[in-house]
Amino acid sequence: MSTDQDLVTDGLLTHPYAVYDRLRDTAPVHRVTGPDGSPAWLVTRYDDVREALANPLLSLDKRHALPGGYKGFALPPALDANLLNMDPPDHTRIRRLVGRAFTTRRVEQLRAPIRRTADHLLDALGAHGGTDLIAAYAAPLPITVICDLLGVPDGHRRDFRAWTDVLVAPDPARPQAAKEAVVAMLGFFTQLLADKRKEPADDLLSDLIAVRDESGSTGNDRAGSDRAGSDRLSEDELMSLAFLILFAGYENTVQLIGTAVLALLQHPDQLAALRADPTRLPAAVEEFVRYDGPALLAIRRFPLEDVTISGVTVPAGETVLLSLAAANRDPRRFPDADRFDLGRDATGHLALGHGIHYCLGAPLARLETEIALAALLERLPDLKLDGDPGDLRWRPSLRARGLLALPVTY
Repeated sequence: MSTDQDLVTDGLLTHPYAVYDRLRDTAPVHRVTGPDGSPAWLVTRYDDVREALANPLLSLDKRHALPGGYKGFALPPALDANLLNMDPPDHTRIRRLVGRAFTTRRVEQLRAPIRRTADHLLDALGAHGGTDLIAAYAAPLPITVICDLLGVPDGHRRDFRAWTDVLVAPDPARPQAAKEAVVAMLGFFTQLLADKRKEPADDLLSDLIAVRDESGSTGNDRAGSDRAGSDRLSEDELMSLAFLILFAGYENTVQLIGTAVLALLQHPDQLAALRADPTRLPAAVEEFVRYDGPALLAIRRFPLEDVTISGVTVPAGETVLLSLAAANRDPRRFPDADRFDLGRDATGHLALGHGIHYCLGAPLARLETEIALAALLERLPDLKLDGDPGDLRWRPSLRARGLLALPVTY
């Protein structure tokens, strides 16, 4: 075990993979200072991370955390009763209710609408010029898709992106900004649910409201005495689920599209091979997400009892951080792991999780990335990075991995 690593001062914000390489080589488990300055345990090697992701003794429920540890976002109960804070049986119940909307078969039905959205965004760019590909393409594509799926009106989509940006990468100079964003989101979802109850539509959110209301609930139970053992949602669970689907449904895909395009532009031989054979795109997505995925860390976990990870005993209730990024670059699992190689078998990566908490929206994220890249390859054959890669700015977040902007010419 290595001790007293400060993840911020050690350079994780600016050079995450170099830091993770060093940490992974030094020891499998590190005592660290977490994102908010509180203590945590960091796990970096593939086998240990994979095992920990599926370990039922590592709880996502913050009620099992010791005081003073890192707990993640500070959200009100109406937004916090979501899958990222739950263990079975509540996790099983809610995932079953919403999981049917994100099966590979159901998601595949979105292929044509996603491609239409991609083409519409590329039409707006014109045949040649320059742009920030994040703002013009990588961000509006997934936010449009997930908002259409949920039934969120057009006028609120830009606001929601701004709110989530504040949560994922808080600005130290604006300590109140995160609280203001949470208040704004709570008001937004309260009104959205009320509107959907008045005028249901053919969308996922209306379906979830129907599950909630038609089960016999009154609309007044908050935390939900009707929880385990029935196909029902409490009011807080309904609102939290809507928040999570919208937040996670676009946030990770924005980052993945951006880093995938950057990887291709920085590896012209791989780009040429993909242009020559676009049928390789579905497999290529697995290498994109392994090589530079959208999350550096999995959601924090709390041991229900003392657990041993690679010979290190972590006391019950302390915070455990699992580095997906370090695991996916572990040469013990992926030979020459720091090399971007679309010919590699990247299956088994942990970028989208493992076990019962595997990313619910993984099929949608894969499909959106595949279609976004296919459209770019077809329609912008001369796409190039505009400027020095060293000048690119990344989100100042220890958890999320993504570009603030991606300037290109075409």
